[in-house]
Amino acid sequence: MHDPIARFNEWLALAKSTPSIKEPTAMTLATATTDGAPAARIVLLKAVDASGFVFYGNMESRKFTELKNNPRAALCFHWMPLERQVRIEGTVIRVSDEEADAYFNSRPRGRQIGAWASEQSRPLANREELEARQAKFEKQFEGKPIPRPPHWSGWRLAPLSIEFWINSDLRLHEREIYRRISVDAPWQYGLMYP
Repeated sequence: MHDPIARFNEWLALAKSTPSIKEPTAMTLATATTDGAPAARIVLLKAVDASGFVFYGNMESRKFTELKNNPRAALCFHWMPLERQVRIEGTVIRVSDEEADAYFNSRPRGRQIGAWASEQSRPLANREELEARQAKFEKQFEGKPIPRPPHWSGWRLAPLSIEFWINSDLRLHEREIYRRISVDAPWQYGLMYP
């Protein structure tokens, strides 16, 4: 049986080895409100394994609030120089505190401070306000390890479908789809018209 996670990892490794792709882990994250209003933005993939695709951020941000209220999302990787794309849809669950702590502790100190300083998705009066918050937390944590903020964690998207797309001449693109009815079910493989 085909393994879409192994295939994704092969494509990601190829993207990482392609010098013209500056951020191979960049992916579009699409969420929706409970009444169906969609929103999309770019986030970075931080881990992938058989259980799903992991990304982190401020749990009070718009995107993470939407995931709390509607735990379904879609991801899209587009590596233009390779003429390849991967689309992923599924359900999301919050990562464990231990997993979030481990990733947060691996981040550069400046980004750890930034996680404390930014009230993501809230109105900001001016740039000086943000810089003052940054300075405040730099002083607060000077000479000390920086703990993970209580409002900062991550999500794991458990895929229910993964589509691989390769560009082709005359718009006869290759589209392969892996689907399953639940995260515990086996993958079903098929082709799709371009």
